[in-house]
Amino acid sequence: MGGGMSFPMMQFTKEKVVIVTGSNTGIGYETAKWIAMMGACVIMACRSKEKAQQAIQRMQEEFRMEKSMNTPGITDADSLNLEFMSLDLMSFKSTMAFTEAFKRSGRPLHILVCNAGLGLSPYELSEDGFERMFQVNYLSQFLLIVHLLPIMKTSGEDCRIVLVSSIAHKYASRFDVNSINYKGEPDKFSSSQYYFKSKEHQVMQMFSMNHRLQGSNVTITSLHPGLVKTEFSRYIQEMNCCWNCIGKCLWSGAFTRTPFEGAKTTIDAAVNPKWKGKGGIYFESCKETTPTPQTRNEEYQTVLWRHTLELLKNHLPSDVLSGLEGKNG
Repeated sequence: MGGGMSFPMMQFTKEKVVIVTGSNTGIGYETAKWIAMMGACVIMACRSKEKAQQAIQRMQEEFRMEKSMNTPGITDADSLNLEFMSLDLMSFKSTMAFTEAFKRSGRPLHILVCNAGLGLSPYELSEDGFERMFQVNYLSQFLLIVHLLPIMKTSGEDCRIVLVSSIAHKYASRFDVNSINYKGEPDKFSSSQYYFKSKEHQVMQMFSMNHRLQGSNVTITSLHPGLVKTEFSRYIQEMNCCWNCIGKCLWSGAFTRTPFEGAKTTIDAAVNPKWKGKGGIYFESCKETTPTPQTRNEEYQTVLWRHTLELLKNHLPSDVLSGLEGKNG
């Protein structure tokens, strides 16, 4: 373990159920591993079963190493309680299959970490007809949340949703609901700007959802994990010359954090008792900070919320909608 702790090591039992999307690598890997090392049951929601199983094996090996070093606070269990469940956020069909499978399991859900994401990727449509960063980073995770929210509301006190956003939201252009799903010519697509927008939408969603969760046992927060050198940067070489140079410089190592360092803020938001009952917070380096005025614009939040519900209407039955909107809808 390197870099020291910035989050408390909690003592959980296997009855504490946590979902971490995109947890076979990078920030998600470290998030899932360390929460599992606190004793919780962690469900790794990933596209690839093979990669997830390989990740679980590595986590178990690293857990044994931490035990051999007498790392304080880790569970005294013989092995970590980790499970794989298939989830491809590029597909609404896969997202709905995941939520239905989880519902059938009959388990509670105490923490949902929406970590999976695409960054600076070239133009491509999902099978559902949406620009893929818009769908993976925002739409599908929105769908995931609203279908799992009824379970979280009956899972006891202090249930949390954590959205891994980015400081990149600060560079999004003026909010325009008509342009959030790119439909222009592929060679004119700005991967950087649509990545910025997708991260902005996450922060705006946090505010909208927080408004609707007031008075409940569920809180929602979002955060910037820092510039982390992970597979997330794999599309840099496909960007235009200017961004390619900037990206290579930033990801050269001098400005980046390790995945463990990047995961600290996510883990802290998910488990730290001091955040109990506190939603609508944007974190950076485990501290509350303020996102852009554009994300805090309530008119924009409302427009995005309503547009999102319209885009997802075929996947949102009336009972889910009524439970979501509540008295503040």
